[in-house]
Amino acid sequence: MTLPLVSVVIPLYNDARTLPACLDAVTAQTYPNLEIVVVDDASTDDSALVAEKYPCRLVRQERNAGPAETRNRGAREARGEIVFFLDADVGLSPTSVAAAVERLAADPETGSVCGITAKEPLLPTTRVGDYRILQSYYWRISSEGTVTPWFSALAAIRRSLFLDSGGLNPALRQTEEIDFGVRLSATHRIELSSAVVGRHNDEERLSGLVRKLFRRARLRVPLYVDHRGFMRGFETRSRAVAALAAAGAVASLPLALVSRRTLPATAALAAGAVLADRGFHAFLVRERGVPTAVAYTALHFAAGTAVTAGAAVGAGQWLLSPRFRRLYRRQVPPAGAARPPLAGAPDPTAPPAGRP
Repeated sequence: MTLPLVSVVIPLYNDARTLPACLDAVTAQTYPNLEIVVVDDASTDDSALVAEKYPCRLVRQERNAGPAETRNRGAREARGEIVFFLDADVGLSPTSVAAAVERLAADPETGSVCGITAKEPLLPTTRVGDYRILQSYYWRISSEGTVTPWFSALAAIRRSLFLDSGGLNPALRQTEEIDFGVRLSATHRIELSSAVVGRHNDEERLSGLVRKLFRRARLRVPLYVDHRGFMRGFETRSRAVAALAAAGAVASLPLALVSRRTLPATAALAAGAVLADRGFHAFLVRERGVPTAVAYTALHFAAGTAVTAGAAVGAGQWLLSPRFRRLYRRQVPPAGAARPPLAGAPDPTAPPAGRP
């Protein structure tokens, strides 16, 4: 039996620090029939020079087009029946590609298999980075199974399905993979599997993490309104309640420091935030011990506040801006018309979603 060719597509932009570990892990895969396609999105560091040292096909973009178009370009350049999208800051476990191919073959209804990020970083990281890695791991491992979000940092999909689905929307930044997941899950199952795993590095500074979470929460509001709810798996009501309570506790803390009358309310909100997401906090205690778990709880409250603030701003923008409300609404072709090909350039009618 001939194994299908898998194209590991790695988009990169200024990833010279993590790329060697990423490519070392890909070349160490147990799956024998694969190619590596690295798409350099006009990096300004030595990323391309690093890639040239490995057995891969390097594709260079003349201008920075963003992660969506970079992945689309990789899919167009790929020769494999299956495309395995991999971020340049992720180091795969040796059997991940083989496991993804097996999972796709096991169920024709499964359109894509997404992986779970490990509890350990790819490279040494900061306390903020360690918190974020643990948080990402726990939320994904507790959501294993059928999900709506699509995690492009670690995802295998049949190339024909990706192309026929229109690929990622190049006009979107920060939320292009969520948009694709909603479209894909309407016709195919997306599986989140712990058999596919990779160590990665995430935001290492609190300011960077807060900005990212704020922007993503703001930009997801029109999608949630259109689909009348959160994405299946990963995002839950209890986690939304925890974020709201954490934001309330943080917002009321200055008053509690001035007036003791508000201290019980602040304490109740903080307790409610921990209780609503108690599984994660118990996980922190098991993994890092009580002192570190307390410090990471403070970071978790900051993250929840950023998400809540972003959602609030997004809700206001949704009310005031018709253009923002149409952020994820693509033109639907007439019945019987051919499906549009994979986008090769941003839709000129789409809003600049990547801007804050």
